[in-house]
Amino acid sequence: MTDAPDVPQGIAFTLEGVDELTFARILRDVMGDAAFRRPLQVQAQEPRPGSPARLTLVFRPADRTRAVDAMQRLKTVLLRYGVQIDSVRVPD
Repeated sequence: MTDAPDVPQGIAFTLEGVDELTFARILRDVMGDAAFRRPLQVQAQEPRPGSPARLTLVFRPADRTRAVDAMQRLKTVLLRYGVQIDSVRVPD
């Protein structure tokens, strides 16, 4: 099986215990930060009862280095709000 070289990948963050206000603040900071601009894409799922907040950095394989840099920046933003990262999924 051959992987298509331009298929988007994602680094997914699960944020347990983040309330809606904190999530909105995090999202505001992320959307205003140059580290997350195109060609990267940020997909967000707000927290809901029984379902944690999620942020996913979507990128093409050619932009992997930029995505890893953005992942480190996101960790910094989350620390600013005292958010513990429950899990991170990084594609191979």
